[in-house]
Amino acid sequence: MNLPNKITVFRVIMIPVFIFFMLRPDITGAKWWALGFFCLASVSDFFDGYLARKNNLVTDFGKFMDPLADKLLICSAIIALTSTTPDRMPAWIVIIIIAREFTISGFRLVASDNGRVIAASIWGKVKTVVQMFMVILLICDFGGDTVHIIEKILVYLALALTLISLFDYIYKNREVITSSK
Repeated sequence: MNLPNKITVFRVIMIPVFIFFMLRPDITGAKWWALGFFCLASVSDFFDGYLARKNNLVTDFGKFMDPLADKLLICSAIIALTSTTPDRMPAWIVIIIIAREFTISGFRLVASDNGRVIAASIWGKVKTVVQMFMVILLICDFGGDTVHIIEKILVYLALALTLISLFDYIYKNREVITSSK
């Protein structure tokens, strides 16, 4: 297993640690520990892709596992945020985001059955970055009207990018559905 793939696996391993702190407000500083692990996992997403492309280490495992690791990280975070900050992370938005992730994962499985691995699109990457910034800001919970307006903008921008990336992904790979076994 190459270094970028190890970084991806490390990101997946960090998710339960992040969630542990996210859901333990009784631990002093838990929110900040959760934020630290989330930020570390988010930054690792950049480095695994950068190293894979720079050193020509792109693999089918990485093309499949990297987006899956992102989905696990983001979905875990927004579910936890729905529990801890339901007024700022509405459940209906979480449902749409998670439904998109299941749809794309199912789509990838169909493609894989047909011997095809589909890498993430630019829309999917932008969506993930916006979602990561949204989660970071929501975890920080700085308070104040201005911050809450910025949070709301990021939540709805993440929702819009979730839908745009879904339709873009399906449209660009529609032959996977029509040519499936």
